[in-house]
Amino acid sequence: MADIFDSYTPADAWDEMFERPGTVRAPYAGVFAGLQPLGAADLRYRAEQMARSFTDRGVTYAHEGEERPFPLDLVPRILDALEWDALTRGVRQRVRALEAYLDDAYGRCRVFEDGVVPYRLLLSSPHYHRAAHGVEPPAGVRIHVSGIDLVRDEEGAFRVLEDNVRVPSGVSYVIENRRAMTRVFPHLFAEAPVRPVDEYPQRLLAALRACAPDGVADPEVVVLTPGARNAAYFEHALLARLMGVQLVEGRDLECAGNRLWMRTTRGRAPVHVVYRRLDDDYLDPLHFRPDSVIGCPGIMTAARAGNVTLANAVGNGIADDKLLYTYVPDLIRYYLAEEPLLANVESYRPEEPGQLEAILDQLDSLVLKPVDGAGGTGIVIGPHADRPTLERLRAAIAADPRGWIAQRPVALSTSPTLAGDTIAPRHIDLRPFAVNDGRDVWLLPGGLTRVALGEGNLVVNSSQGGGSKDTWVLGDGIPRPPDPAALEPQPVPARELQPAPRQFGPAAALQQAGAQQ
Repeated sequence: MADIFDSYTPADAWDEMFERPGTVRAPYAGVFAGLQPLGAADLRYRAEQMARSFTDRGVTYAHEGEERPFPLDLVPRILDALEWDALTRGVRQRVRALEAYLDDAYGRCRVFEDGVVPYRLLLSSPHYHRAAHGVEPPAGVRIHVSGIDLVRDEEGAFRVLEDNVRVPSGVSYVIENRRAMTRVFPHLFAEAPVRPVDEYPQRLLAALRACAPDGVADPEVVVLTPGARNAAYFEHALLARLMGVQLVEGRDLECAGNRLWMRTTRGRAPVHVVYRRLDDDYLDPLHFRPDSVIGCPGIMTAARAGNVTLANAVGNGIADDKLLYTYVPDLIRYYLAEEPLLANVESYRPEEPGQLEAILDQLDSLVLKPVDGAGGTGIVIGPHADRPTLERLRAAIAADPRGWIAQRPVALSTSPTLAGDTIAPRHIDLRPFAVNDGRDVWLLPGGLTRVALGEGNLVVNSSQGGGSKDTWVLGDGIPRPPDPAALEPQPVPARELQPAPRQFGPAAALQQAGAQQ
């Protein structure tokens, strides 16, 4: 393994493990020392062990129509306690601001009347649902679970890449990654006080129960899945099992008298909280898509009557619209009277007067994202795109400026990753998962680190061929070796801080375009 690290050459980006070639950052010292004695053959064997374990346990994902074990790299990503504290405060702040925005957008609409966000952004969003207007969620929580995607830039500073407050997925990989790593590399955990991740199911269940309708002392919680064919079905089943609650499909539920019921072998049983893992459009055919056969007719009416909690709330998509992302720093100042603790990536709005022409003039130096894209689909990295792709992009943006945002390309930080028989730098991001119970926002220590397995690739999504790393948050306790038996899943008893600029870029033509507003 020493030879493999000796040949490691950091990329032109911030490297997570090495300050410079041969100089290991302090949090990684123990892992570096623990991996050095291993050879390439040993690493390949351990990687095959983990892949086989994931296949046996069903930890797979769909890629190009094929079910594959979710790739887990052998080298963990490590954050020290100070870094994690700063990220925790920044993510909490962002979730609180987005929660306030959702409450306002589906209520009094002050943020639009005060000119902080234009009305057109709300009314043109495909995720704005009038059926959700005026619905008062129990405990005032709409974002019960969120995944805020972060990247580290060239200077080593964390920036928010995007917000996910509809149906964020991936937390099952966090749990399973830790389980696999403690079995394949138990000695590494003896050298570092790594904070555990197995608390998540209990935290999630407690938050869901805390947000039950008023007057329900012992709420019945279920996980609603689209079914076994869904790409994230493993996660749905795992969370239901670890929380000790029922996993249901739409056909298992029925509404009567503005209340929700679950069909059981003993008759109907009331349901009070639904942790739903299907999109708004398919949730209730009476209010959204009438051809949906995976939802439950009337569930939205029961929620409006205050008899059932939907987690996450219907209509949250207006808060993770990538165009709204450019306004989030302003939302933090407006609702919380605070300066943002985590900066956005510098972003620009083609829909604004003067900005469209400026952006079209520099497509080959920008990253363009569809505002409603998911899983990395539709993203075009200008510096890596060929001319036909850029021309198609130009036409698409010109036809629908509202449907796109532009961002400065960021050289995502890299981490040593097993690539064949060697260790090489690969770009990574981080998705911390936050759970909101109405009183506090709790972050799962570490979250999901996704890694782009192709050399030079910046798209980390699993649907685009990416993998993941176990994410370690170091605590202040005394290092203790893990007890593998304790890591077997146990079910819980049932019971830079600026808004998008008006002027874009340094070029004289862009400055002139901005001045024409």
